[in-house]
Amino acid sequence: MKCRPPSLFWRVPAPWATVAAMSSRPTGAGADASGTDFGFRRVPAAEKASLVRDVFDSVAPRYDLMNDLMSLGVHRLWKDAFVDWLAPRPGMAVLDVGGGTGDIAFRVMRRGAGPVTVCDINQAMLDVGRDRAVDQGILDGITWITGDAEDLPVEDASVDALTIAFCIRNVTHVDRALAEARRVLRPGGRFLCLEFSRIAVPALESLYDAYSLRLLPTIGRVVARDADAYRYLAESIRRFPDQEAFAAMIADAGLDQVRHRNLSGGIAAIHSAWRT
Repeated sequence: MKCRPPSLFWRVPAPWATVAAMSSRPTGAGADASGTDFGFRRVPAAEKASLVRDVFDSVAPRYDLMNDLMSLGVHRLWKDAFVDWLAPRPGMAVLDVGGGTGDIAFRVMRRGAGPVTVCDINQAMLDVGRDRAVDQGILDGITWITGDAEDLPVEDASVDALTIAFCIRNVTHVDRALAEARRVLRPGGRFLCLEFSRIAVPALESLYDAYSLRLLPTIGRVVARDADAYRYLAESIRRFPDQEAFAAMIADAGLDQVRHRNLSGGIAAIHSAWRT
């Protein structure tokens, strides 16, 4: 992702280099006795969900605008590629977790799949999604429910596909969310996750760190009036497991045929797996 010529980003001021170095410490995948990660901070595990909820309550009204600004619109191409790999088909029951604004759900429905259920822990995000659905004339075939990825309000073996885009890194216990995904999938069901990941092109890493860790909070302050929320979002990317580590977690949850595809040099990645 580029907002300025690369040469402007290669020199990271010394104070910021210290912050960037924090992102290189071993990444976490959930909570332990010492707490859990909230960006670069360690917080009590019981507090993370409410802290994350506050972040998304704050940014919900301008969430899609911010996504466009942060990625220069590339997030739309990532989501298109995500749904392409899902290959929606008529009659496919899809549960979209953490998809409150409806970006994935609307794409899936346009491809003929359904019914679609959108589950999000943030009511403010769901409100945005419902309003967008009405504006687009999408009134049938979609259900909006409030729920936690770690404790989905969905019956066992009830969906053909579970999608989760740019959400799972915000979950307190990633292993529990993965176990829940397996629980609600029917045998032969598909798990598909789109998430920010680890840069696979070393030459991009310094540029990306400077952009996301330094510039994004400034954009957040100006556009969404919340620099701290976008500082957390940038830091949370650094604390999430890399592609291979996350693939191993998916396999540990009992899902099979785990594969991943890098997007934009690893800035984001899609992970695919199946319940057999």
